[in-house]
Amino acid sequence: MTLIEAEAKYIQPTYTRQPITLTRGSGARVWDSEGREYIDCIAGVAVNVCGHCHPKIVEAIRTQAETLIHTSNLYYTEPQIKLAEELANLTGLDRIFFCNSGTEAVEAAMKLVRRATGKTDFIASENSFHGRTLGALSLTHTEKYRKPFEPLIPGVTFVRYDDAAAIAAAITPDTAAVVLEAVQGEGGIHIASTEYLREVREICDSNDVLLILDEVQTGFGRTGTWFAYEHYGIKPDIMTMAKALGSGFPIGAMASREDLLFGRGEHGATFAGSPLACAAALATISVIRDEGLVERSRTLGAHLREGLQSIESLAGNKVREVRGIGLMVGIDFETGCGDLVNMARERGVLLNCTADTVLRFLPPLVITESEIDQVMAVVEQL
Repeated sequence: MTLIEAEAKYIQPTYTRQPITLTRGSGARVWDSEGREYIDCIAGVAVNVCGHCHPKIVEAIRTQAETLIHTSNLYYTEPQIKLAEELANLTGLDRIFFCNSGTEAVEAAMKLVRRATGKTDFIASENSFHGRTLGALSLTHTEKYRKPFEPLIPGVTFVRYDDAAAIAAAITPDTAAVVLEAVQGEGGIHIASTEYLREVREICDSNDVLLILDEVQTGFGRTGTWFAYEHYGIKPDIMTMAKALGSGFPIGAMASREDLLFGRGEHGATFAGSPLACAAALATISVIRDEGLVERSRTLGAHLREGLQSIESLAGNKVREVRGIGLMVGIDFETGCGDLVNMARERGVLLNCTADTVLRFLPPLVITESEIDQVMAVVEQL
């Protein structure tokens, strides 16, 4: 039985996989079981910001694994408290709740909002993606994700993205929070305007409604700032994080204002904030800071977008728009782009198609300018 046959026999069929088996990685490159090399421009869906197997992160995980892997949250551990302090300083918020994924971070935010406000309802945007558990899925707009599992949590209203007036009109006395992505990743790399998020912040303040920003995909340098909200001159009341935080080791976090607090026993998770996960996250933050990856994302992202702007069509598929911020870039086509993903893979570049028509670029922030030039050369030939 081949590996692919075994996967089909034993694993729930929830994923559409590319027909390659990846066996190792280094920096912005990965290799498959046949020894073929690829430039990875999806980075585990915005996870591997420091590249594959960064030696400092590998060493931090190895050292911690030899020392203390798991204790539960019945006890204090130094890595967890150090990471909480780091995240409070980076986010500008006050309190941190640790979990294991972005979806769990969103669930925590939903629970905290209801706990703190006594209100039940949420406003989210069209084309949003916040996760797949029942709570987070209730905030996710795409019908193909929602439909098989309805009824979901009631009280969620979806409004047009980048339309502050629509949010103002949707607020009711039961509205607890507005939940937004500053850049919609799964929705197709849609970027909020500065005016929009500033108006939303004012609307929330005027109506005693909390603002939750989902930074699961946009955090830790992806957009050219530590967090996407920094582009807008505002601050959320609650923010969710995951993906890049652990460089591939599962960890998520929710940050909140000082006055938004759970009580003892009101939320928790067995594996949340383990010493091993927190060691990986601390090393990730250190590498991002020491190697200037936030600035690198900003500079190389501009280089990538500039290079892609000249493309009018690929394989007969007309380009509608190239859009992005930092190293979070998409080419929006008139029709589906799945064939382009396959063509790029055959030529040694790993990409992803999201929202059916958007060819998405999420390379590690350690990617070099010459590697980006190689990627652009491949894409131009599709």
